Amino acid sequence: MNLSGCGLGLRSEFLLDVDNSTFQPDWWEVTPENWMHMPKLFEKAFEKAVFSRPTVAHGLSLSIGSVDKLNKKFVKQIKTFLDRYDIEHYSEHLSFSSFNGKQSYELLPVPMTKEMVNIISDRVKEVEDIIQRNLILENATYYYVPYAEMREVDFINEVLEKSGAKMLLDVNNVFVNSVNHTFKARKFIDEIDKSKVAYMHMAGHYFDEDANMKIDSHGMPINSGTWKLLDYTLKQLDVPVMIERDNNIPPLDVLEDEYKQMEDMVKRVRNG
Repeated sequence: MNLSGCGLGLRSEFLLDVDNSTFQPDWWEVTPENWMHMPKLFEKAFEKAVFSRPTVAHGLSLSIGSVDKLNKKFVKQIKTFLDRYDIEHYSEHLSFSSFNGKQSYELLPVPMTKEMVNIISDRVKEVEDIIQRNLILENATYYYVPYAEMREVDFINEVLEKSGAKMLLDVNNVFVNSVNHTFKARKFIDEIDKSKVAYMHMAGHYFDEDANMKIDSHGMPINSGTWKLLDYTLKQLDVPVMIERDNNIPPLDVLEDEYKQMEDMVKRVRNG
């Protein structure tokens, strides 16, 4: 199924309300790790939702930037999930989460170096050989950068070029990183290789006064600065966009209001 329009992350907190709601997004995004071993209570509702709409998968623990050997058993489980639910698109984070065979389930920053470009590119090809799909990589938030030899936008562009992977452009992550690391978010959007972008994320964040930085929580309503950056991005990029909410998940009708705000912006920008 081809993606178009606006999407929403499907969450267990409102899954059982989907069938009784008049609201349906254009497409869903699901996290395989949360659904591969779902309780029977959710199975029927989950299958009805994902088979009624185009669906993409967005993983959490592939650890594409790890120097550990690829966990092929896990990647094969991902492929089984994608095949079972007829999911064509699979995205992951440009980060790492495992070390010495132990899974942290945290999205840790990778060194922005030429060596890491090569490591990730080789790993992308390993993953794609197993899943038989093009891998999509998301720009992640980071609060510390070890051994940076280049700017984030240049690092991402080199990874995409060398690996052949597509990109999931998280607009909120660009905004958060731009504030925390003092670069211009719009310049990042101008310079990213937009021919590689498959789809986009929108999410919320908050400002931590103690740390004096913005925190990518995915547990807040979308910030006005992120909305403005999406407006700017949509004028350059015609790809699907979705809302990702992972924490403090409100009722479906609250998410519907935010979804419609995004949908209205997309229609306004694209219809001129």
